[in-house]
Amino acid sequence: MAGQSDPHQSLFSAEEVEFIAEDEMVEIIPNLRMDALNFICGDFGPFFPQIATQVPLWLAVALKKRGKCTIRPPQWMSVEKLTQVLEAERDSQRMFEQLPFHYIEISRLLFDHARDDIPDVYMVRSLIEDIRDVRFHKVETNLETLTERAFALKINNLSAMEVNIVRPFVGRALQAFYKHDSLELIPDQERVSDRRPQVANNATRRHLRR
Repeated sequence: MAGQSDPHQSLFSAEEVEFIAEDEMVEIIPNLRMDALNFICGDFGPFFPQIATQVPLWLAVALKKRGKCTIRPPQWMSVEKLTQVLEAERDSQRMFEQLPFHYIEISRLLFDHARDDIPDVYMVRSLIEDIRDVRFHKVETNLETLTERAFALKINNLSAMEVNIVRPFVGRALQAFYKHDSLELIPDQERVSDRRPQVANNATRRHLRR
């Protein structure tokens, strides 16, 4: 599995999951004055220098590329918070820490386009990679517990990318188990015929009267 999205196995490609994540809201610090921007998805702004405001991640990246703002990293992307999450993930073999549903995609976009806005960026990147590795190892451990009697698998607090990678495999595994189990439930016709009660044939026959 290795924590990578296989386009031939996953329901969505990594790029498609990232595209969905771009609607997540982030905080920016504009460095210009600008009227509100009107989009089909909503209105954002007006913008004033050094006044924080919330915008979708895709808009934040677009403004950042044009030098119009800085992006304020989410609170969960601090070294202190990520260290706590990593320690908790390692301490529990079954439970998953609650992280933003798109934490993988958000962090990747910020690393690509707003690296200079992230304090201790190399440590933050390393911690997120370690968290991903630990979580995927725990997912694989959970998958090893699947048996032919399982009809579902419940894992709480998985992220979008983790679900996208795991779900196709789990679906195929459960389907294979179900087909195998269904075949075992179909009775063998030869065994059924052997178990059928035999009618006694040694009784004295009575002759019909003429």
